[in-house]
Amino acid sequence: MTADPALPEARRTEVVRQGLSVGVATGLYGVSFGALSVASGLSVWQTQALSLLMFTGGSQFALVGILAAGGSGISAAATATLLGIRNGLYALQVGQLLHVTGVRRLLAAHLTIDESTAVGIAQSEPRAQRLGFWVTGVAVLVGWNVMTLIGALAGNALGDPQTWGLDAAAAAAFCALLWPRLRTGDGRATAVVAAFIALVTIPVVPAGIPVILAAVAAIIVGWRAHGRHERGEDGLPGADPVP
Repeated sequence: MTADPALPEARRTEVVRQGLSVGVATGLYGVSFGALSVASGLSVWQTQALSLLMFTGGSQFALVGILAAGGSGISAAATATLLGIRNGLYALQVGQLLHVTGVRRLLAAHLTIDESTAVGIAQSEPRAQRLGFWVTGVAVLVGWNVMTLIGALAGNALGDPQTWGLDAAAAAAFCALLWPRLRTGDGRATAVVAAFIALVTIPVVPAGIPVILAAVAAIIVGWRAHGRHERGEDGLPGADPVP
């Protein structure tokens, strides 16, 4: 097994910059989680423990949102767990990129979130994939926890996070990451199918299910594309070449 070639310095800098920018954008949104969590009745330390140990934004917002609406702790935990299942799906692909064992495997599992997975798989070289994953994961972990503490201490003094545009920061970062993937037919097919599933299912199923269904659809598309590649059927007559 040959070792992966080293990344040129310019390429390494590019990947690090990408990971840090996503980390900053996501971390800023932690302010709103801290404020919401305290407003829902949790203490500052309980809020901080959620960000450090649960460390998956969607699940955290679901938990405090249900508590704030008067829901039970059991229903809040169940919904948060349902949303967290997607990280297990991410791990199926991330594990093939990292090849880690022992303590590093445990740390990688904790850092396997939307952002680190997106930056990692967006890279074309194995070394860049691993670098993107680790830089983004650590940047989000640090930024998210620092801003959560600030938000929890400030409480509701910051007002509605939408006023500051923090609700759109993470979504904008994701769009920037995903846009280059739409150059291929499989990438466009995955985006269309996932968007359709989300639009159809969000009004009728519990929170978290649309994300899981969209992820399953992406896995199916990727599996079929991999099968075509293995059979040598990528270059079909009349197909546009992929740069």
